[in-house]
Amino acid sequence: MDSKLNDDYSQFNRYVMSCNNITQKYMSHLWTAVYQSDRQNQYSKPLPWIGIYIALASLFCIVAMVADLLHGFHNRKLWFPCKYFTLNAASLTVIAVTIKLPMDLTNLMPGDVDRTAKLGSLSFMCTIMANLLPSLATMGSKELVSNMIALGILVITLVVNVCIEINSGVLSYLGDDDDFFHIMSELGALPVGYAGGQEFLAANYVGMLLMLLIIYACSSFAILKSKQILESKYQAAHQIALKDLELLQLGRLSVEKLKQHVSNYWIMAATGSPQFMTVCSATTSASGVICAYSTALHIYMMPYDLQGLRDYKTNYKWSMLVILVIQFFGVILGTIVPLSRCFVALSFKLSVKWIWNHIKVFKVESYWTQKLYDWKKRSIPFPLSSRNAKIWLKAMFSASDIVLVQNSEHSRKDKDLSRYVLQLQDDMEFAERTLKGISKSVNRLIQKAEKQPPKNLMKLLAESRGFEGVEKFDSQYVPSLISEEHHNCWSLPLVTLTAITISFSNIPKDIVDGLLSGMYEGLVYVTLVEESFNATDEHGSIQKVAKTLWLEVEVHHEWLGNKLPKLMNTAGQTLRWLRDTAKNIVTEVESMDIGVSNDNSTYRSISANSMYRITETLLLSYHDHVSQEELVVQLSSMIADIMAACLTNFPRVIAMKCHAREIEKREVSVLAAAKLLGETTQIINTIQDCELPNLNPDELAFIDKWHAYLKHRFP
Repeated sequence: MDSKLNDDYSQFNRYVMSCNNITQKYMSHLWTAVYQSDRQNQYSKPLPWIGIYIALASLFCIVAMVADLLHGFHNRKLWFPCKYFTLNAASLTVIAVTIKLPMDLTNLMPGDVDRTAKLGSLSFMCTIMANLLPSLATMGSKELVSNMIALGILVITLVVNVCIEINSGVLSYLGDDDDFFHIMSELGALPVGYAGGQEFLAANYVGMLLMLLIIYACSSFAILKSKQILESKYQAAHQIALKDLELLQLGRLSVEKLKQHVSNYWIMAATGSPQFMTVCSATTSASGVICAYSTALHIYMMPYDLQGLRDYKTNYKWSMLVILVIQFFGVILGTIVPLSRCFVALSFKLSVKWIWNHIKVFKVESYWTQKLYDWKKRSIPFPLSSRNAKIWLKAMFSASDIVLVQNSEHSRKDKDLSRYVLQLQDDMEFAERTLKGISKSVNRLIQKAEKQPPKNLMKLLAESRGFEGVEKFDSQYVPSLISEEHHNCWSLPLVTLTAITISFSNIPKDIVDGLLSGMYEGLVYVTLVEESFNATDEHGSIQKVAKTLWLEVEVHHEWLGNKLPKLMNTAGQTLRWLRDTAKNIVTEVESMDIGVSNDNSTYRSISANSMYRITETLLLSYHDHVSQEELVVQLSSMIADIMAACLTNFPRVIAMKCHAREIEKREVSVLAAAKLLGETTQIINTIQDCELPNLNPDELAFIDKWHAYLKHRFP
């Protein structure tokens, strides 16, 4: 009996000990769970601020999209070119931040706001891609390939992550009531916005993102070939424009001819714009439709998902609501541009006849598949060791030949405007109102610029008495002080004469200010003339000297570091001081060792030699009997004569500026030419009546040619 009691007691002790072990293990696990939860909360504290970072990145994208919208309205380009929001390394980095929520594989989204914000980021990504599509046309081949690879990696990564979340059930997790809501959803008692409906929405967005990526790839192939087609047609139209204006035979161009010339090039630049070409393509319209569907889906689901605006349960906390609101407005605003592009493409490009022809026969234009065709003809740049792979790839390229349709040449009517229209398809006709609208847009810019003429320059040019000053500013009897002769330029004698003029003590301040203001405005146009025609290295070095010297004269009223004299009583004293100072500077520079010579010494010697020759010429012409006031009048007239002679070349500058070699810069170049034409219309009309030297147009661009001609004409 005692042994039995001992056994029972032993069993009881073992039971008590086992219970203690279980309790101990349970308490240990509980403590570990509490500790891990506390540490997790510590690690999750920065997440709301990360959410704000996501919201700010989204806001940056929205501001850029709105900027493009406003830019389109301001310039009356309702196809909204991508100027501020473009595809590049910076924008891709920002976009990667905006889609962080759907990239997150582990964080559960049990709240209504959480789930909606996560799916809303996918809709926002669709909107971003639809807005960015035309920016592909602004890139070169290498840049286009690199950006497409980067975008493809980003989109594919996003799609893969969302697919994983769909499979793992992260998107449909509803928190504590997860099982209840799943049962109610299967019974049809809840709308699609709950439970499995999240996976359905995510699958839709995945499909749209993949379609947009395919559209991007197709557009890239088309853009590469389309630019070549537009370039060849632009060169043909460029030759027509040159013949129409007879630029090679005429030395002088009237304002009316220039306006017509600018208008012709504006039509070429506007219709041949790579972005305009892309906007008018079917891919852009398709991206707009996808964007609209994505937006409609997001708006439709908002009432179902947002049971309460404070229902956010993730570690992002209140920042989820900020992300949701900002990206929702981004989706709404961002849809305006893609939809507008769809409607504008139809009104700008398509005629009823063209639509009917393409409805009757399915037709794929050659520029969509030409790049693949070119790759087929050349050696394939991919290392394919498998014979079956090579056969499959060649078969794919051969299949593209089936849809490679070459357009037949169609004769078009020789209209003044239509012959400058650049289009990929010869059987497509622009609406007449479209061409008139394009032409009117540049005319409005010219008229606007006409209201802002360079008034101070016009006052300065009013003092011109012809072109005699071009011959009088430099005498053949004055030797050069420097051993190496340099060709002269328009700006250096103008700056030197201005420095001499403002150095006289009796000249009123208002005359000084007026002269400096007129020179400031005039040198802008003089520089354009020199850059257009005097583009050699030697001329460029002289022009650089003039620019540096002008900064001294205009800002500091100094010349080569010397304060301009204001205490001389007579004009002769001032001229002699400037002459002697210039001679000393040249002597100092010439005496330096060759090894010590640098850009500064060259600048000082050229500037000083110009001052010496001009002051010595003035002393030979006027001596000491002329007063400061009389000499200022003579110098102002001389400056105006040189300025006017230089600006006789400005119509040709405007005509040349209409043409740009790079297709992406042609619109900007023509707009700059139109603005210059408007600003200088009155000046061109004034100079138009002056008798020019008997020189060919190319020689008129050089002051040395003018000086030599006038010197022999008036010996």
